[in-house]
Amino acid sequence: MDRENGFMDQNLENNKQFDGRISLLRYFLRGSIGTFSLSVLFAAAVSFLDMLLPRIISFTVDSVIADQAPDLPASVLAYLKMAGGVEMLRRYPAVIAAAVTGVALTAAVCRYLFRYLNEVAVERFVKRMRDNLYAKIQRLPYAWHSANSAGDIIQRCTSDVETIKVFVSEQLTSLVRVAVLIVLAVSFMAMINLRMTAAASLFIPTVIGYSLFFHAKIADAFEKADTEEGKLSAIAQENLTGVRVVRAFGKEQYERDRFEKQNAYYTGFWIRLMRILSLNWVTGDVMTGLQYLLVNVMGAVFCIRGSITAGQFIAFVSYNSLLIWPVRSLGRVIAEMSKAGISLDRLLYIMNAEEERDPADALTPPMDREIRFEHVSFGYGGAKEEALSDITFSIPAGSVVGILGGTGSGKSTLMYLLEKLYPIPEGKGRITIGGVDLAQIKGAWVRENIGMVLQEPYLFSRSIEDNIAISLDGPSSGEAGAPVKRNAGYRREEIRRAAGTADLIDTVDRFPSGFDTFVGERGVTLSGGQKQRTAIAQMLVRKCPVMIFDDSLSAVDAETDARIRAALRRDTKGATVILIAHRITTIMHADKILVMEKGKILESGTHEELLQQKGLYRKIYDLQMAGSEVLEGGDEE
Repeated sequence: MDRENGFMDQNLENNKQFDGRISLLRYFLRGSIGTFSLSVLFAAAVSFLDMLLPRIISFTVDSVIADQAPDLPASVLAYLKMAGGVEMLRRYPAVIAAAVTGVALTAAVCRYLFRYLNEVAVERFVKRMRDNLYAKIQRLPYAWHSANSAGDIIQRCTSDVETIKVFVSEQLTSLVRVAVLIVLAVSFMAMINLRMTAAASLFIPTVIGYSLFFHAKIADAFEKADTEEGKLSAIAQENLTGVRVVRAFGKEQYERDRFEKQNAYYTGFWIRLMRILSLNWVTGDVMTGLQYLLVNVMGAVFCIRGSITAGQFIAFVSYNSLLIWPVRSLGRVIAEMSKAGISLDRLLYIMNAEEERDPADALTPPMDREIRFEHVSFGYGGAKEEALSDITFSIPAGSVVGILGGTGSGKSTLMYLLEKLYPIPEGKGRITIGGVDLAQIKGAWVRENIGMVLQEPYLFSRSIEDNIAISLDGPSSGEAGAPVKRNAGYRREEIRRAAGTADLIDTVDRFPSGFDTFVGERGVTLSGGQKQRTAIAQMLVRKCPVMIFDDSLSAVDAETDARIRAALRRDTKGATVILIAHRITTIMHADKILVMEKGKILESGTHEELLQQKGLYRKIYDLQMAGSEVLEGGDEE
């Protein structure tokens, strides 16, 4: 029970919506905010210790080397008097050296702890970002994935995550340190000379002002740069994934030109952006130089006039140097906020995307029941015409149904709706299984019980055995994500049985490594027919009560097709089988055949009944049989 509650709580957390960038950033920082805070405390300690060194040097020059009265806090003077006063320091200058060394060593330890804790915190932060993004993407509907390119999604989860990581670890966490440095530096400088402090402080609002100006200039440019980088990643990803097609059609030069064109545009865009950034950095350098010049000139004049001592002048210059870095950093932080803000927006697009959700009272009914399509109409977003129009038919439990039709007739769309990959719009009909509306059935339960093999199956970069056994090794959605336990012997037995039905055993046995043969990315080392048969075995091992073969025998020869169909009839008894095909020989023995055209069912019946109707099915049959006879005649010659 606790396990189920934990699973439900996790789902509630997964459905969280974010109000904006800050809300999303706070969510990602959970689990690392304490470590970040501790690292910032050590950073503040480093800033304070850095401020002590110029003070010690000033005291040494003015009071130890010269003979001026010590300008120190009362508590420090009391402690110094107890230790022997300034005379003791003149006799033992090593004490001053030891104090400087002690402060420097303490600062080094604090700096190390700041860096270490900051890195630990940022890696936890990045891990949480990646985990949540990956989990979120897994829960997004199929329609969302169809509308967003894989290259752009990958770019958001890598480049944008890295941009946010750099901002948080190098800019955001240093804000406290910068604030502490500015406050301490100005305070120590004010103790020396107010007029010089006022002059140096004038540059702080100036730097912030021009940084905000450039921030507005580059915000839109960074968003455009990220978009163009996503396009470049998409081109590379498509080319690498489809390398066999590119090579087969001799399109290497075309793909190279396409990549270089986008890369040239992306590079040119960044060059234009760098002009703005360079102007920003140069402006900062000019302001820094002017601040150095003003402070040194004023300090030299005041020192000559006797308004400040030599030690105070040295200390003031040191404090000014320490002030310049945090002020410049503050300007950089403001400028970098543009990049980080755009990256957060791009991640916000993913994290706020509407997830695929089941009704609160989602059901898990028996799936080995009659399937009914009742007046179903459906259109893809942006399409002018509907892919399906008023479709009504039934599939008796345990029957074999064939679906025939040309490209774009709506055959695959029927199955996508049956798999709940797309929701049926309200008022556009419904699908029922055993009388239960599909919309009320849990999505994971539907896909666990309805197996589907596509015409172009996707195989992972694993062995043949691992690809077939994916469903055996995965979690069971029916038990709150509990893993299925399979021993090695049972696993191999199930794999071989499914591979036998898919007519894959002889092929695998010819490989030197057998079922341990590594298939490469997307199964690139296998032929089209071998990939299809592997995917069929992958689905058969699940023993689903409903099995869909979406033109999944198109890449095998007629003889292999016949053997697989015979094995399927033998080994899938009791299961509801849906065969989608262009080849009539694949579906001619089905209990019922549907003929589709332009999203409608034109004809239905058995093979014999459809031949007698002399409609579209008969025309396709005559054409395919005539073509078959021509091929056979050619072979005999």
